[in-house]
Amino acid sequence: MALSGSSEANGKKNVTLDRAQTVIEAALRKAADIGVPMNVAVVDEGGNLKSFVRMDKAWLGSIQIAQDKAWTARAFDMTTKELAAISQPEDPAFGIHTTNGGHVVVFPGGIPLKDGDEVVGAIGVSGGQPDQDHEVAEAGAAAF
Repeated sequence: MALSGSSEANGKKNVTLDRAQTVIEAALRKAADIGVPMNVAVVDEGGNLKSFVRMDKAWLGSIQIAQDKAWTARAFDMTTKELAAISQPEDPAFGIHTTNGGHVVVFPGGIPLKDGDEVVGAIGVSGGQPDQDHEVAEAGAAAF
């Protein structure tokens, strides 16, 4: 019996521990390729932390940011990069980052994990420049 479980409720691909770790491993490989230590978090469908890794020398201040990026991507079912584009001054979602106890992150690095068109979790990455965080998150999401 696998510790992480492998069930697919209602035929849906769930974020099991095994799948979360596969996502994280792909993200870590990409972070190593670009030479930037990262914090990587994966949340499940409910936005609950499923797995987290802090690479050696990754910024301590980015631990919560990575987790919050994953939560944000799941909470709004869009990338944090997309959310950033609609939350600037004069945009319709301006100020959204002040909601939900400050857990909403409006810069790149959070990407939903999907089973077809349905969001079933998310990855959040922090530790580099925003474009680097997004690139590493994309690598992780692609492994899902």
